Amino acid sequence: MIKVLGIDEIVYGADDFDACRGFFTDWGLAIKRDDAQGLDFETLNGCRVLVRRIDDPSLPPAIEAGPTLREVVWGVESQASLDHLAEAIADAPGFIRQGEGKDGRDWLRLGCTDPNGLAVRFQVTRKHDVQVECALMNTWNDKPRMNQRSPIYDHATPIEVGHVVFFVKDVKATEQFYVEKFGFVPSDRYPDRGAFLRCTADGGHHDLFLLQLPEPKSGLNHVAFTVRDIHEVFGGGMHVSRKGWDTQLGPGRHPISSAYFWYFKNPAGGLIEYYADEDQLDEHWEPRAFEPGPTMFAEWAIEGGIDGNTRRQKDAGGPAGKFLTEKR
Repeated sequence: MIKVLGIDEIVYGADDFDACRGFFTDWGLAIKRDDAQGLDFETLNGCRVLVRRIDDPSLPPAIEAGPTLREVVWGVESQASLDHLAEAIADAPGFIRQGEGKDGRDWLRLGCTDPNGLAVRFQVTRKHDVQVECALMNTWNDKPRMNQRSPIYDHATPIEVGHVVFFVKDVKATEQFYVEKFGFVPSDRYPDRGAFLRCTADGGHHDLFLLQLPEPKSGLNHVAFTVRDIHEVFGGGMHVSRKGWDTQLGPGRHPISSAYFWYFKNPAGGLIEYYADEDQLDEHWEPRAFEPGPTMFAEWAIEGGIDGNTRRQKDAGGPAGKFLTEKR
């Protein structure tokens, strides 16, 4: 049985190492390598973000011009899962085995090319479990946060790469490929336009979203990083804003997955997102169909972000005014 556990590693091809180094450091990732050939970063649970030269001959072909994601490496539960994958994708375009295991028989990675032209790889997961303190939410019915304040974050420390989103030329064919070859499970859809997929029946709302535009193209939309809670979405976003990086949209909330988000422009390519509090699904979930549009993308969203210094909507200015009652 194939059991994909999520994203283990993503690889960018980029043309400005200085900007990427500064951005991913400000984003909250730990830097593990920094040399002329590449930059390696890690999240809290060991998920890796690699940046390589855009013209590095070892990179798979790009699905679009300019800086972009060149490879997605998914983690599987065990060597047995990897063996089942080998059988499932042996006839797929670009099938590849990379590296030998300790006994010279098992392979460290398997991969192929999806219908969108993206290099997809699999390995036994290298991520590790982490325990982090998260905010408790008091509601009318449940009040677990007693005699303690909710946290305030001055920056974010992402836990993992939670999902990736791509523009695709044929959403039906690409969805079918991930479901039939890798065992992904549909969560929700924009009929003929978009497919939200999760790796297994039990999990977050989506690990992969495929979006076909009216004029279809291939490309990266965004990479999303999971953080602890809504407060870290806000705190992390304001920190990145203070560092001078540009918001694309947010903060806001997605009605389809229920997640809170904040999107920034990424010098390594596409957009990048902090998110938290997505829906959790299991085998009883029935996929729904939605008509794409602004209200389906965001229940609410702040254009331009929140300024990390004034703590108000970007460019809104600081507090102003006089006391209603002046001393005489």
